[in-house]
Amino acid sequence: MADQENSQGECDGATVGILTGGGDCPGLNAAIRAVARRGMMYGWRVIGFRNGWAGVVERNCIDLGWRSVSGILQQGGTMLGTSRTDPRKSDESFDKVRSVFDELGLEALVAIGGDDTLSVAHALAKEGKPVVGLPKTMDNDVQGTDYCIGFDSAVTRVMEALDYLHTTAASHHRAMVVEVMGRHAGWVAAIGGLAGGADFIIVPETRMCRSNLIAHLERRQEAGRSFSIIVVAEGAIVDGLELIEPDLDARDEFGHQLLGTKQIGQRLAEAIERESGMESRVTVLGHVQRGGPPSVFDRVLATRLGVSAADMVRDKQWGFMPALQGSQIVRVSLDEATAGNRKLDLDLYEVAEIFF
Repeated sequence: MADQENSQGECDGATVGILTGGGDCPGLNAAIRAVARRGMMYGWRVIGFRNGWAGVVERNCIDLGWRSVSGILQQGGTMLGTSRTDPRKSDESFDKVRSVFDELGLEALVAIGGDDTLSVAHALAKEGKPVVGLPKTMDNDVQGTDYCIGFDSAVTRVMEALDYLHTTAASHHRAMVVEVMGRHAGWVAAIGGLAGGADFIIVPETRMCRSNLIAHLERRQEAGRSFSIIVVAEGAIVDGLELIEPDLDARDEFGHQLLGTKQIGQRLAEAIERESGMESRVTVLGHVQRGGPPSVFDRVLATRLGVSAADMVRDKQWGFMPALQGSQIVRVSLDEATAGNRKLDLDLYEVAEIFF
């Protein structure tokens, strides 16, 4: 079978690069493995750049042979390392990225990442560079795809955390506030909260008034429900809630404010206890959501996307990425993928509200 695939490939003997950029998440190694294994079937030399776009700038790369990618399917994180480096921050760095294709004889580069990583890939593709994207983000907010690598594993972590918190919340009759990731989109909060039986969910797509939440919790108490689980996305807006003023200079290389200083979960728990008299605690799940081995769904999704990305390289379809739409893997342009953040489907939020 490998010989047959080699004879059909258009890039036999080519050198193809892979990188993983942005936040880590479960399923990245499965995608690396899939691109590399498919590439080897086509007779390519596959190399991996360490630490995202920083590795391209620094020419920090390794060969990805059979032995290198063996046994990594079930491992979380990324064997290549990652960073939130934006090489466009300086002309010198971006020139180094442009020149890597000629210097290393790269015939293609597969960039695995979220909207930030893909925006760099898009910029290169617009200049005619042979680049293919691959959607990864536990926030699930890349346009053009129903699911991104890492999302299913992340919401599984949230669901499991809520399962554990229910018993301690019930035992102590507390309001438990669970802060989850989600800067611009509430996919993790809504799906994880729905699966975990949350009693209230707050997402960036809908502004929430603090007084409405307090009234809701008081109604639950009056109805004999002595505890509540509240899930809040880190990027949510709660009118009337005093937050720690974020450091406007605390930003990553892509210009995003660092949301940890807002302490929205802590401030929400304090407001609940102060105004309702209900003892409250906060759990910030943080990087637990992106750690550990990938779920079944993420292993299969990453494998399918990785194989498809290699096939797009074979077909020289630059400036596109593979995407899951329904049950099918389709090819979506990076123009579409980077046009904006994919917001939560509010129909799903309305389903979750039934159980508040």
